[in-house]
Amino acid sequence: MGNIRQESTFTPNVCEGGAIVSYGACTSGGYGLIQFTDAPRYNGLGKFAARIGGDPSTLDTQLRYIITEPQWRGIEDRLKVPGKPIEYYMRLAYTWLGWGHKGARTDFAYNYSNKLVLTVIDS
Repeated sequence: MGNIRQESTFTPNVCEGGAIVSYGACTSGGYGLIQFTDAPRYNGLGKFAARIGGDPSTLDTQLRYIITEPQWRGIEDRLKVPGKPIEYYMRLAYTWLGWGHKGARTDFAYNYSNKLVLTVIDS
């Protein structure tokens, strides 16, 4: 969640730089929740959306696409290992996203983790 917040602030139709546009109108930089940037990932999103009859600008289609990507599949089993420190998951996330700018993603991850722990304790 920290990575997605850093990449797109959970806005599926955001083009790198902050413009809110449709998939086809984002002509440079990354697009979407995880900022699909390189041509295979960006084009893969469009092809996936066409195959399932979805809209590549939507949350549903992008989430469905993410879990089909080789980058995700390569780390998914290790991301599901519970109890590891945030840094463990962040190293894996780097292989998934390959960010150029780390930004506050780790701080966001800690913040979400703390909220989840507090929610469980309060329940």
